[in-house]
Amino acid sequence: MPLSCLFRPVDFGGVPGWRTDRLDLAFAAFRLCAIRAAERPYRSGSLGIAAESFAPSYEEARALGAIDVRDARLFFERHFVPMAIALEDGGSGFVTGFYEPVVVASPVRTERFSVPLLSRPDDLVAIDDANRPSEMDPYLAFGRATDDGIVEYYDRRAIDSGALEGRGLEMAWLEDKVDAYFVHVQGAARLSMTDGTTRRVTYDAKSGQRFTGAGRVLVDLGEIPPAEVTMQSIRRWLGEHPERVDEILWQNRSYIFFREAPVDDPSLGPIAAAKVPLTAGRSIAVDRLLHTFGTPFFVSAPALTAFGGDGFRRLMIAQDTGSAIVGPARGDLFAGSGGAAGDIAGTIRSTADFYVLVPRGLAEAEGRVR
Repeated sequence: MPLSCLFRPVDFGGVPGWRTDRLDLAFAAFRLCAIRAAERPYRSGSLGIAAESFAPSYEEARALGAIDVRDARLFFERHFVPMAIALEDGGSGFVTGFYEPVVVASPVRTERFSVPLLSRPDDLVAIDDANRPSEMDPYLAFGRATDDGIVEYYDRRAIDSGALEGRGLEMAWLEDKVDAYFVHVQGAARLSMTDGTTRRVTYDAKSGQRFTGAGRVLVDLGEIPPAEVTMQSIRRWLGEHPERVDEILWQNRSYIFFREAPVDDPSLGPIAAAKVPLTAGRSIAVDRLLHTFGTPFFVSAPALTAFGGDGFRRLMIAQDTGSAIVGPARGDLFAGSGGAAGDIAGTIRSTADFYVLVPRGLAEAEGRVR
């Protein structure tokens, strides 16, 4: 598959902020993908960056270990060719943010802790063209196995109303359904348990329906102006209107199921779709149908100051995805774990220029080097 015509070669000197970024931090995140790919290669995205083209850079990254900023810059310049992602409509890319919530949870249901996080039910089955009923929405990637065949799975409203009760799926109990909702949106959480332990849950599967964000619902209802939608403004509105929480949240029919995940290194985030732990400020979620996990992206968003400084110009590594992350220049920046990270992630909505680092061997084979 040839490289996409959306990728236009540039020089590293033409990537704003390339010379000043802490590329050693990006290298550390990239090396995690190199180690994972040695165990199980990633799937290639449809824009033509073949997963196997990373082999030389992955091999050297595994051998190098930790390196400094200078050597990291030489590494990326040796193995990659930068290409600007030029959208067909001439517009800019767009970035949002995500994080790992840290919430208090109970291992058992109590009067205070009554909102469950659920594990994957045994009647949830993956759907593809081979087993999808002819009348079923082609969007659905999961369904419910019944004696009469596969049907659409229970949605958020049905599950919140008890459709899965009595099946032993409860992994932990939270005290607030809004907290639980944002754990679903983020796809992971670190749980500070009432028994003194720390646990982590991460995405395992979903009910399959389309995601509808609470922010979009509130905008459509005229409750929050579009320019003021942040995680914080959504939480504030829901806190001020507790009688309408179900009305708003149930409009997102998609429901997330979780699995246990280790907390081997508290400084790193959860293990995400690329099967490596996320790195704060260096991991980016991308459209996995278009892009290949492990791909480095330099993101330039001068108006984005949520991470501090006079603008965001960093090399990020594609290590996650999300149902709302669609398009070649659309990214979700991982801000870290806990409340401070949530304050950062919840305010990130910015146009951005994307530069994809294409493996040099692939770029040269296709004559795409300046």
